[in-house]
Order: sequence, then structure tokens, then C-alpha cells
Amino acid sequence: MTKLTVTVITYNEGPHIVEALQSVSWADEIILVDSHSTDDTVERARPYVSRIDARDWAGYGTQKNHAQDLASNDWILSIDADERVTPALADEIKGVLRAGPGASGYKICRVSNYLGQWIRSTDWYPDYHIRLYDRRAARWSEHTVHESIGCRGRVEKLRGELLHYPYRNVSQHLAKIDRYTTLVAEQWSAEGRRSAAWQALIYPRLAFLRNYILRGGFRDGAAGLLVSKLNSYYVFLKYVKLFEMQRLARAPEATKQAAATGIRPPTG
Repeated sequence: MTKLTVTVITYNEGPHIVEALQSVSWADEIILVDSHSTDDTVERARPYVSRIDARDWAGYGTQKNHAQDLASNDWILSIDADERVTPALADEIKGVLRAGPGASGYKICRVSNYLGQWIRSTDWYPDYHIRLYDRRAARWSEHTVHESIGCRGRVEKLRGELLHYPYRNVSQHLAKIDRYTTLVAEQWSAEGRRSAAWQALIYPRLAFLRNYILRGGFRDGAAGLLVSKLNSYYVFLKYVKLFEMQRLARAPEATKQAAATGIRPPTG
């Protein structure tokens, strides 16, 4: 049977980490890379893992590449601390490893729980990602956010689902939207992308229609409506923040300083 290493990256994931690790306790090895958590993440994780490596935060993809580099086995299952491998998915993965993997990577569908409800609509579902893979043929992109795996060779899909608990409440959701949209805008700016004011007006509306109507958010009731609205808000903030970066890059030095300090420069 092909041996498997599970990799997890963490920072202050105390409330989540034990259930995540228990869901993969059947793996041959579990590697945890922690970015100097200030809560009890490491202490709670220690009984369940083969190795803990403390490392300064270097971006999602970079941390995950580091974790797979530490593995003793070539086959990797990468999960996040807010995810759970179901027994059905675990059995399916074991079957693939027992028979000998016929592909270089396997996509797993993630289903998210929001406001106590499983969301099977909007941009959130189906949400397929390569999570089971041969590290000799795969590497994580090193984008600051929304990292993904580039995999050489055939990629197949598994039937089982990965359970995702992304937010404890709406406040945490909004805080994450703010943080992620800043990272996206910074990445876009570094890549030379541009934003116009009209995009912040049009694209969020299109995003809401896509989420709520075309991708069936209405079927999930109030939770589907809220997810659709917040997904469109996410789009709005990406373009607004990129637009702001462009404006500040062209602004006089005094205006830049004012934006940084919140103090309005003298006029006249």
C-alpha cells in the first residue's frame, strides 16, 4: 500500500486543529507547519502529529511547499485546519493508495458549512481542489492568496467530500474578506493589473447574479442570500482596493502621507 503523509499549515487554529487531525489519524504520517501561533494550537496538535515545524509566515503556497518537503512519503494529502476528512472520503483515499494511484493528483470537492447549514450552491459549491497528489509531480503556486497546485500528468476526481468550516460567524467572515481582498489587490498590483471605477460598480452586481441566480444561491434560503451578497462584496473590495493603490501611486507625497496617517494635509 502506498504510504501517505498529511500536511497541515497553522496559525492560531486552536479551536479547529484537534478535529482536523483526528479526521486523518489513519495516515502514515502527519506534518504540521506552524507560523508561531500565540494560542494553544501546537499543544493541542502535538499528540496527533509526527512532526511540528515552526516557521515564519511566508505565504500560503510557500508554507505548503515547505510542509510537503518535510514529508517522508511522496504521496501527500494537504488539508487546512478548518477542514475535516469524512470517513467515506478516508475509505476512498485508502482504496486509491491500496490499489496504487493511477493518476498524479486527485481533486476533492469541498463543501462549506455556513450559519449551521451546508451550502451546496453559489461560487462555494462544487469547490474542487487537488488535495491528494504525488509531490514528485506537483507543486503549490506561491501566490500570496488563493494558492493552487500545478500538477504534471493525469488528474482525477474523487467522489468523497471534504467538510469545510470557514467562519465561526459573520464578523470573522467580514474580517477575512478584508484581509484577503487586500492580498489580492496587492498581488494584482504587482502583476501590473489595473482597475477602473466602473468595475467596482458593475462586477459586484454580476457576481451577485451569478451566485444567487445562476449558481442557485436562492435554493439555500437566507444563508444562500448572505453568501451571495458577501461574495459580491468581496469582488467590490478587490477592485476598490486596487483602484486606491493606483490613485495613491500617482498622488503627491503629501497626499500619500495623509492617507497613511489619517491627517489631512494643509491646503492654500
